[in-house]
Amino acid sequence: MSELRNAPFSGYDVISYINTKFSILVSSGTVYSLLYSLERNGLVEGVWVEKKRTYKLTEKGEKTIATILNAHEKIECFMSNLLKA
Repeated sequence: MSELRNAPFSGYDVISYINTKFSILVSSGTVYSLLYSLERNGLVEGVWVEKKRTYKLTEKGEKTIATILNAHEKIECFMSNLLKA
């Protein structure tokens, strides 16, 4: 959910983004369940804006994304070096 870095997302926005980017239609139950889980773990913060709930990354969420991206780069480098040998 690094796309949450740019602006708050609603559950509907997440569904639309996944559908547009990956041509996959995920159920609203799946998305909202994951958003609630992320919120319980302190990775996103949900706020009500008029009649919809939007989510934005917390500082903990930002750090988690940075850690994942860093690990991904290290794994990619390791695999590249491994396959060259």
